[in-house]
Amino acid sequence: MAALRVRSLVTLHSNRGMLCGINHVRLMSGEWGSGAGKGGGSGGSVREAGGAFGKMEAAREEEYFRKLQAKQLKALQKHHVKEIEQHEEDIKRHKEAIDKHKERMDQLKDYQEEGKKKHD
Repeated sequence: MAALRVRSLVTLHSNRGMLCGINHVRLMSGEWGSGAGKGGGSGGSVREAGGAFGKMEAAREEEYFRKLQAKQLKALQKHHVKEIEQHEEDIKRHKEAIDKHKERMDQLKDYQEEGKKKHD
């Protein structure tokens, strides 16, 4: 079964300076594993031959990349969770430091007020 693939490109006409959309139409055989040339290369002798083995190989390849993508997404999520935890720990540590500095400022203020009372 032949399928149509349409790709739109935008080109700039130099004589008018206008953008114009152009549709390119390409005929393809439609199914992965049904022959050579899918995905930008021959894909090897099994896929070149087509038939059931070619389709099975294409399905395995698709499954491999789906699993790889899922694994990468899981790793990325784990990384983000660790980053969030680290930032939350940093926030806690910074809040504690702010509280210590405020306490020291209060102590200095009290010390300054005591000094004024002694001189009065």
